[in-house]
Amino acid sequence: MKNFIKKSSFFALILVFCALCFSCVSLSSLFTKQRYTVKISRDIMAPGFFTSYELADFFLKQNPDANEEEVQELAFYYVYEGLQEGVNYTVAFAQMCLETGFLKFGNLVTPDMHNYCGLGSIDKDNPGASFETMQMGVRAHIQHLQAYATKEDQKLNNPVIDPRYDWPHKSKYITNIQGLAGNWATDPEYSNKLESLIKKIEDFYNSRN
Repeated sequence: MKNFIKKSSFFALILVFCALCFSCVSLSSLFTKQRYTVKISRDIMAPGFFTSYELADFFLKQNPDANEEEVQELAFYYVYEGLQEGVNYTVAFAQMCLETGFLKFGNLVTPDMHNYCGLGSIDKDNPGASFETMQMGVRAHIQHLQAYATKEDQKLNNPVIDPRYDWPHKSKYITNIQGLAGNWATDPEYSNKLESLIKKIEDFYNSRN
């Protein structure tokens, strides 16, 4: 009888030990940060990804000399205006980075024009559209993307301020960034350049996750 009690106690201790081990594994899995990979949609009319703070953080890593407050405000407007029209604001933000060289400009468009996508920029006689504020410049960019990626029966939620809105809305229809080459820009590598930049944003986020 004594031996039976001793054996029972021994097996009970083993069971308790195993239970504790498994519970510790379960608890540790709860508190271990799960890694996942972010994949940004390349569709123009798709949900954007990342907060404005994350987009601004990415931008400032590429151009640390930029005005931090200005970049954060710009990122906020891209998220806000993109959500207003259902436009992929991450793609729009990446396109702004490409078009302006991360706000370094240097071509026909100048910072005071608040033109973040080269809208109407052709030559020195036609340097591009100008907008009174940063937000209006971002809105025009978002509206121009929406014009390309929707049919004519889909209307904007905000009044049209894009001076070239009607032309692509009536004559062009593309759904993702690959269609921008030869349509938005004459550069045949335009879409590939934008793709590389979007991939860079993905890698930036995923390396920190």
